[in-house]
Amino acid sequence: MSAKTASTAADLSRPMRLLCVGLLVLLGFSLGCSEFIVIGIEGNIADAFSVSLAQAGELISSFAITYAVLTPVLAIATGHFRRFQLLVAYAAVFCAANLVQAMAPTFAVLLLSRVLIGAVSGAFLAVGVTYIPELLGPERMSMGISVVYAAFSVAMVIATSAGKMVAELLTWRIAMWASLVLAVVTCALLVALLPREGATDEPATMAEQAGLLAEPQIVTGILIFVFGVGSVYVFYGYVTPYLEQVLGLSPMGASAALMGYGVVCFFSNLLSGWVDARFGMRALVVTFPVLAALLFGLWALGPAMPAALMVVMGIALLMYVASVPCISAFMETARRSHPKALTLASSLEPMSFNIGIAFGTAVGGAVVSGPGIASVGLVGGAFALVALALVVVTLRLLRRRR
Repeated sequence: MSAKTASTAADLSRPMRLLCVGLLVLLGFSLGCSEFIVIGIEGNIADAFSVSLAQAGELISSFAITYAVLTPVLAIATGHFRRFQLLVAYAAVFCAANLVQAMAPTFAVLLLSRVLIGAVSGAFLAVGVTYIPELLGPERMSMGISVVYAAFSVAMVIATSAGKMVAELLTWRIAMWASLVLAVVTCALLVALLPREGATDEPATMAEQAGLLAEPQIVTGILIFVFGVGSVYVFYGYVTPYLEQVLGLSPMGASAALMGYGVVCFFSNLLSGWVDARFGMRALVVTFPVLAALLFGLWALGPAMPAALMVVMGIALLMYVASVPCISAFMETARRSHPKALTLASSLEPMSFNIGIAFGTAVGGAVVSGPGIASVGLVGGAFALVALALVVVTLRLLRRRR
């Protein structure tokens, strides 16, 4: 049976299943580009629309807040729709919102486009992730998910660094149009090739799904992301001005540093899948103290080069390690106690991650406006220690549940 007429993943040949997984990886990359394209060109956008750098930062936080709020809401509210129908709907809105972003004539319209992209991105990714167990099998699920999120994180920094280069050499609008083209190509291929039916197509009521959110280990797992991701984004939300103003890098030097950061982030996601398969969430008891030490070290080193840049790369290596262990914990809880809430469970990571982004970026903005950008590592390190405490609590709750 050809890929275009396949009803389920079982109808696909092994090469076509792997191609579909590759398209889901491309989806993660495209979503990351659309979300993070503004980070490297914040200064250009601020100049173009005559707004402050802090206002330009709202393009990140508004996206993240909308993403975080609507991802679980859509997962719960659309439980009676078939998965492929949702995929097509999310793809259409995602492409349309990227078009508005590329053409935005005013800052207000640009901000609206960011809200629209954020409204569907999390749900789009959550629906895509539910294909992975069917395409790869449950035993390879952790590594498959880690590669999808690796593509997302690589896009985060490639979009940041490449966007800055394009803005310096041409115009920031070109970076937005490139993100649109990638979105359209990715969505067209997904709609053409992914199976039409699957294991998550059984209707689920809101009550059958919402019960997952009452599990205490789910709540603490979400908070791990809020403070763990927030600890990094106090710094990373303003990474371009940090590299230039604190470390003294040139615009091209900052772009090169961001590209290196992206490469390290790719390995951070792969490390996350390996850590989950080997140790599970227990590994985070070590991860967060080391992350805290690196962030405190960033503050203590100040402009000292190259030591400060090496610390930045260390932060990149640990940036995503918590992701797959937490996703696995969410999905394990769903399989054991709330089997119809699997899509909701897969949506909790992108939701929680973006709450962390919004939280960290907002706190980072306050630090930049108050004590100064050089102090972001000090605040980030404190948040990493809060995440450590939450990991300990979550492990105890999971142990009791089992």
